[in-house]
Amino acid sequence: MTSTVPGLESVAATDTNAASLRARNVSAWFGKRKVLERCTLDMDARRVTALIGPSGCGKSTFLRILNRMHEVIPGAQIAGKVVLDGVDIYGGELPATQVRMRIGMVFQKPNPFPSMSIYDNVLAGLKLARIPVSDKDALVEECLRRAGMWDEVKDRFKEGGMSLSGGQQQRLCIARSLAVRPRVLLMDEPCSALDPIATAKIEDLIDELSENYAIAIVTHSMQQAARVSQRTAYFHLGHLIEVGDTDDIFTNPRQKLTEDYITGRFG
Repeated sequence: MTSTVPGLESVAATDTNAASLRARNVSAWFGKRKVLERCTLDMDARRVTALIGPSGCGKSTFLRILNRMHEVIPGAQIAGKVVLDGVDIYGGELPATQVRMRIGMVFQKPNPFPSMSIYDNVLAGLKLARIPVSDKDALVEECLRRAGMWDEVKDRFKEGGMSLSGGQQQRLCIARSLAVRPRVLLMDEPCSALDPIATAKIEDLIDELSENYAIAIVTHSMQQAARVSQRTAYFHLGHLIEVGDTDDIFTNPRQKLTEDYITGRFG
């Protein structure tokens, strides 16, 4: 059953709103340097897909291609398709701004808008997209609750987003992403700058959010990939070497390159 979330009548959000994201034969260049070679990957609704591999292997580039952030880099090019709800996001049917609302991104370093309050940070994406919200208070509360931080900030709305701890800032950025009703969430090493306690909170949040979203996460932590994901994709020198259920990748990889990385022989 479809229901409209209070305060955002123009965007429906339902328990069945999760979408799968399909990358097909994706290649990428920075100028003349090719950094990805014909990568194909399905990221399924209500599942977490971990992207792993050594530094410089192309996994973060691949993640940015999934919501058209790669194209903003001068000289960057791509080939192949990325399909959301049957639509190729590079096919001209969807403008980039719409793509980035449907496919949200959480970055490695928390990036609250420094001149905005906690309250206004949550609503920032909607304001930039000029989406009307009739009950802002209800929407802010809902997004902060879903990000697991309502009780921590409900009496601090007027404080700046930068007044929060690093872990709280990252969860605020996740709340900001949720406010625009994305269908897919991308996370680029979201815990790399956080302490173990904040990392555990983010990982718990990823688990909760995966009930309603397709999530793709880049991580250098094998332990984190094993904890949070159901599927894992291993990248090496721009190639997608192996994809499979996380348990299988970590206990019985099919490719020797994957095994060497998982066991710490290189990377």
